Amino acid sequence: MTEDVNKYLSGLKKWKFELKKLREIILDCGVKEEFKWMHPCYTENGKNIVLIHEFKGYCAILFHKGAVLKDPENILVQQTENVQSARQIRFTNLLKIEELEPTIKKYIQEAIENEKLGKKVEKKKTSEFKVPKELEQIFCENINFKTAFKNLTAGRQRGYLLHFNKPNQSKTKISRIEKNIERIINGYGLNDCICGLSKRKPNCDGSHKQLEKNK
Repeated sequence: MTEDVNKYLSGLKKWKFELKKLREIILDCGVKEEFKWMHPCYTENGKNIVLIHEFKGYCAILFHKGAVLKDPENILVQQTENVQSARQIRFTNLLKIEELEPTIKKYIQEAIENEKLGKKVEKKKTSEFKVPKELEQIFCENINFKTAFKNLTAGRQRGYLLHFNKPNQSKTKISRIEKNIERIINGYGLNDCICGLSKRKPNCDGSHKQLEKNK
C-alpha cells in the first residue's frame, strides 16, 4: 500500500469508507497499488487494471479495458458515449460494495487475465470521428492551423474532435476551437502540460494553478 493512497483516502470528505473497502477488495486480488491521475490505480506487470475514484453522486471502480469484460451481471457503466475503453461499477453505499465483493473480484480476475492474453479494445479510428463544420471552416481560413492539427498524434486529434463536437450550439464550438488554435499550432494535446510544472508530463496535473495564484 502506498503513502500517496493513504493521504488521498484520509483526505476524503465523502465516500471514504466505500473507497477504503474497494481498496481492500482490489488488493486482495494480488495487484500492485500505485497513485496515478491523482487517484489510486492498480496494475499487473505494469498494465493498468482498475482505478477507484469519487464523484458527487457516487464512487466507482473503473476498469481500464472494461469494454472487453463479459459483464454477465450487467453492472458495467459507460461513463459517457465518447468513452471507448473504460467502464465503471458505481456505488452509493458500503452495503452494495460488500454484497458485490465476489463479483468485483471475479471481474478483476477476468481483467487481469485479459491483460495476460493481450486483449485489446477495438477503438474507432480517427477518420471515423466527426469533424464539425465549424472546424472545417477554420481549416479553410487558416492553412497553418490545419497542417498543425493533422500533424498531431491520432490520440490528440481524437481528444480535440470530441471536445469540439460536444457543444450543441455552433458559437460554442467555434469558441472552443479558437481557444485552442495556439495550443494546437504549438503541438500540444488538449490535456498536455504547457506550463512545465506538471509532475506527470505530458499530461497536466493542475500545477499551472500555482502560477495563477501568484499573479
